[in-house]
Order: sequence, then structure tokens, then C-alpha cells
Amino acid sequence: MANVIAYQGEPGSNSHLACTEKYPDFESMPCASFEDAFAEVTSGRAQLAMIPIENTLAGRVADIHTLLPETTLQIIGEHYLRIRFNLLAIPGGTIEQATEVHSHVHALGQCRKLIREFGLKPVINGDTAGSARDVAKWNDPTKVSLAPPGAAELYGLDTLAVDVEDDPTNTTRFVILADKAPLRGRGELAGDAVTSFVFRVRNVPSALYKALGGFATNGINMTRLESYMVGGEFAATMFMVDVEGHPEDAPMVHAFEELRFFTSEMRVMGVYPADPFRRR
Repeated sequence: MANVIAYQGEPGSNSHLACTEKYPDFESMPCASFEDAFAEVTSGRAQLAMIPIENTLAGRVADIHTLLPETTLQIIGEHYLRIRFNLLAIPGGTIEQATEVHSHVHALGQCRKLIREFGLKPVINGDTAGSARDVAKWNDPTKVSLAPPGAAELYGLDTLAVDVEDDPTNTTRFVILADKAPLRGRGELAGDAVTSFVFRVRNVPSALYKALGGFATNGINMTRLESYMVGGEFAATMFMVDVEGHPEDAPMVHAFEELRFFTSEMRVMGVYPADPFRRR
């Protein structure tokens, strides 16, 4: 029986592509929401979940900063996907016939030059690959889709233009989640490691500055720091952090000692291998 990896979105979406790139031998399971993807892993119907966490152009993915700390799942890996969009139409359709372009709001925002060039009306769809499926279903040459390259073959559409995104550096970072297990020790991870954790600072002056100071003084590279409100109170702030290093490394041990002194809550969400993309 094949292993299963869950993702949010339609077949042919970027999340689906990330699954097939990272785990080509796994069966990919589409889910309607991030919560559904988490639930598939928690229930054991899927072994892993592929979840987008941030994009170089759009920033953090909505809702993830609150959903990740609440789940019991653990981050076991990361994957970077170069985001590409093609312009798709029904068989025989042409760009001259097109009047509307359908896609996810982020895709439409990342392909503004093409939309302006051809005077297309952007129409928001819940999913990039879902817009390709809808265009195929409508069978209307005036409606086209912005979707990942694989969606054309999947939904029987023609490709009118390739790599139409405005910025060729557009990249999304995904994290891979699995059911909670003991964190992997330094001996289990060859090479560079990444540690993800959340914390809440104590209510004392300069607490955030002092909590993070140990990472600077110990030469630890912090690649992500985000804040979000909890409990409906503006005074209750949690921080989500990624740092390069393993909790058993001496610099990390010292940094975590300082962090814990100035925090009222702290939890490691995962320790995992650094993707080679980080060194490009």
C-alpha cells in the first residue's frame, strides 16, 4: 500500500506539484482546507501533509501562523517550489478571443503584466488548478485560466503562454508535517538543520529584545520571525520563529536558555534538515 501525502487544493495545483516533486512515490491526497489536510494525518489516512507557509512575493500564507501552533503535528521537513504560471484556454481558443482570466487571487496579482497587456478582466477563483478545471467545464473561449503547467494536460486545455508570472524569482516555501514523534537528535540529521518554535514573552520591559538576544550573541541565523495575537487580546502576542541550527548544538543550547528565561511559554514545532535551496 502506497504512502499518502495530503495537501490543500485541487489536483494540478502548486501544492500538488510540491508533493510530487518532494515525494514522487507517495499518493497525493487533495483536501478542501488546511484543517482537512491536518486531520488526514492525525487520523492516519495520510502519513504526511505538504503545507505552504510563505511566498517571496505574497508573504506568509493566510491562517497558517495560527493553525500551525494549534496542531499536534510536527514539522519534519521543508520544500521550496519555484512558482510558474501558464495561460490556459479550451482547445482551439486564442488569446484574441479571451476577455476574462480566472485564477487564485495571488496568481492574478503575480501576473499583472500579462493581464494588462491583453486587457483581460481578472476573476478570482479559490484555486489555480480549480480555475483550469472550471475553464474546461465552461468550454467558453472567452474565459482563460492562470494555472501551474501540469494543469493543462490534467484538464485537457491548450497552453497559450508559458511562465507568464511577473517575477521569475517567485518561490513558495512549504513545510512537511507528520504525526508527533520524538524530535530527531543531532546524530539523526546529517548536515544543516532548521528548528521551528513558538514562544510568548513575559510581560516585562524589553522582553522580546532580551529573549532574542541570545540568538545574536551566539551567532545563530534567524530566518523567520512572525508575531500573531492570541486569545482575542492585543496584549497577548505569540511569536513563530525559524532558526538555522539544532537544539543540541552548543550555541542553540545557550540561546534557548536565555529565551526560556524571558518567556512564559515556548514550544518546539520541529527539527528538520535544511533544504538545499537555502544555500543558493
